[in-house]
Amino acid sequence: MVAHAGVRNRPIGVFDSGVGGMTVLHELLVALPHEDFLYLGDTARFPYGDRTREELQAFCAEIGEELVARGAKLLVIACNSATAAALSDLQERFASAGIDVIGVVTPESQAAVVATHTGRVGLLATPATVGSAAYERAIASADAHVRLTSVACPDLAPIIQNGFPFDEQVMATVRGYCRPLAEAQVDTVILGCTHYPLVRPMLQRMLGPRVTLIAPGAAVARRVECALEARGLSSDRATEGDYRFLCTGDPEVFRAIGTRFMQMPLTSVEQVELLPAGSRSADLVAGES
Repeated sequence: MVAHAGVRNRPIGVFDSGVGGMTVLHELLVALPHEDFLYLGDTARFPYGDRTREELQAFCAEIGEELVARGAKLLVIACNSATAAALSDLQERFASAGIDVIGVVTPESQAAVVATHTGRVGLLATPATVGSAAYERAIASADAHVRLTSVACPDLAPIIQNGFPFDEQVMATVRGYCRPLAEAQVDTVILGCTHYPLVRPMLQRMLGPRVTLIAPGAAVARRVECALEARGLSSDRATEGDYRFLCTGDPEVFRAIGTRFMQMPLTSVEQVELLPAGSRSADLVAGES
């Protein structure tokens, strides 16, 4: 079933705790050039990596309702911690509106299973993501014979978000995160936080050239494209789509950091105050045909 043009040309909503999700947004912009995108960075509550599951579920519900109220036809959780904690909750929340919710964990896990030759896969992620065991479940579902070695990296996302102040102490910290993966002789490593692709060259050097690094962007873009086609929601425009930004923290700080992440201009950033989940249910826009 093909939706009418008004629905097809609504934006895709993408969100993260900060600007790390722009690594996913960048891939979406390349893969789906005719789509509009609305990105929300919850910078006022960054980082998500040490939050509880209950906190993350509440945050994601608020953000999801904000994006849907602004017309989003599909949601992408471009944050590993949020995906691990709240994907199923958001999928259930917006199912009746016909709005798909896509996270980063399953696409990355499936890509890692395909890439590994030895069945030994590593994971670098935030404490919340590692603690959720979401990747263990996703890997086991894709291939029960693949062994996953997980390493929590509490400092890495904040270091990247705050502007790459890399010195010898930071390098030593990151080497410490990579060491258990080298000892486990993994041949594939999942970058389990959307900030981490920004330091991919450093991680590749520390892990070695024969280790395949898996980032979520391309796999998520393929999943989004399939979901849009399945629902008849792909944009029908022939021109290049638009992308806009929202944040809960300081817009100028967001713009400065985000421009480095996107390697594209952030023309306008709107600061938003999120409402409690459920307080605006009547405003939700269903993706009906």
